[in-house]
Amino acid sequence: MNVLVTGGAGYIGSHAVKILLERGYQVTVIDNLSTGYLQAIDSRAHFYQVDIRDGEQVVEVLEKEKIDAVIHFAAFSLVGESMKIPLHYYENNVYGTKVLLHSMAKAHVKTIVFSSTAAVYGNHEEMPITETFNTNPTNAYGETKLAMEKMMKWADIAHGIKYIALRYFNVAGAYHTGEIGESHNPETHLIPLILQVPLGKREAINIFGNDYDTPDGTCIRDYIHVEDLIEAHILAMNHVLETRKSTVYNLGSGEGYSVLEMISAAREVTKHPIPSIILERRDGDPARLIASSQKAENELKWVRKYPNVIDIIESAWNFHSKHKDGFSNENL
Repeated sequence: MNVLVTGGAGYIGSHAVKILLERGYQVTVIDNLSTGYLQAIDSRAHFYQVDIRDGEQVVEVLEKEKIDAVIHFAAFSLVGESMKIPLHYYENNVYGTKVLLHSMAKAHVKTIVFSSTAAVYGNHEEMPITETFNTNPTNAYGETKLAMEKMMKWADIAHGIKYIALRYFNVAGAYHTGEIGESHNPETHLIPLILQVPLGKREAINIFGNDYDTPDGTCIRDYIHVEDLIEAHILAMNHVLETRKSTVYNLGSGEGYSVLEMISAAREVTKHPIPSIILERRDGDPARLIASSQKAENELKWVRKYPNVIDIIESAWNFHSKHKDGFSNENL
């Protein structure tokens, strides 16, 4: 079975590639390397430096490699950036997915698992969030992902392309060997930002607000280990191949950790004091975001191997200790 991973040079995509190969799948990768890294791609995969917006090339890869299913990660994903350049996000995320689905229809590839986001829900007071909650994104990134989901619904009706959209919150951690992990430029995610302090790349970690209605006053978020996330993608792919039914699932821990709790856990892992600085709140940051994954656990039989946040941070620290400057496409 040959699986096409779009965005397979990125943080999550590269983990999908490696784990799929471990499970005995053939893997083909397309990535334009705009944010991904060639050195993150397992050498056993067939790699094509292709932009998903280039329909002719996408069809050529689908047909040449005889692709059976697609796992779709290729998208821009920075919330703040999406608010500054929203049309850029629509061009890459929405139009790119339109071209991909059109190419799949042409090549008669009928199965896709899609990396969506809990940002499609917007702000809700009730927690944990389930798949039945209304979708009302509060940023352009979440809006583009919701548009991609809706596009897949109509592609299913018109072309029989069955899909599963996986909505998740904060993905963290790294592959257990430390070979690959989270490498962004610039970095915006909490755990790698915290770890930059013991690595000597910043003097302190900024905390945006400590006056939220939470036990310690800092925002609470739901974290999931990247390997657990990929396990869910593989289970979802096999589920949709077997059932031929399209649906959506949340992926998360079902419990939240505050910013201060994450910093405390990182201090325990790294044995570094990790100073922090309290700053003003950022606009649009909800106090709590926690997902219910009961549907995925029941229907996909998904079980997390890394439920402890200490384990998540330990794996991230293992990667960042070995790759202090992350990855780079320079001189490649």
